[in-house]
Amino acid sequence: MSAITPNQAIQNILKELPSLVAVAVVETETGMPLAHHSNLASFDAETAAAYNTEVVKQKLKAIQALKLDQTIQDILLTLTDQLHLLKLSADGGKFIYLAVNSRDTNLAMARQILKSQTAVLN
Repeated sequence: MSAITPNQAIQNILKELPSLVAVAVVETETGMPLAHHSNLASFDAETAAAYNTEVVKQKLKAIQALKLDQTIQDILLTLTDQLHLLKLSADGGKFIYLAVNSRDTNLAMARQILKSQTAVLN
């Protein structure tokens, strides 16, 4: 499969998870969203992307401080009625942030969708 743009990744995820809350492709270093979409007017995907960049950066620092020979597969944040998933690209330069309603989404399916999209993300 050939590489896809951040906008294409967002569109592919929307096809698979049309009821998602929000999704963004984010540059890990700066926290800037390269593409984003929200199904709720009150949910600011750009702000969420910026704050979740800090989650990714802190986890990467912890792995380094502990001298672990590990990479992040994904990060799951479980809220009262939402799941927030962060999935890094192979080189770690980008990540996909996904927020879904926990009652509407199968976690395993959401993880597989993010895995497939980060694998081909340009």
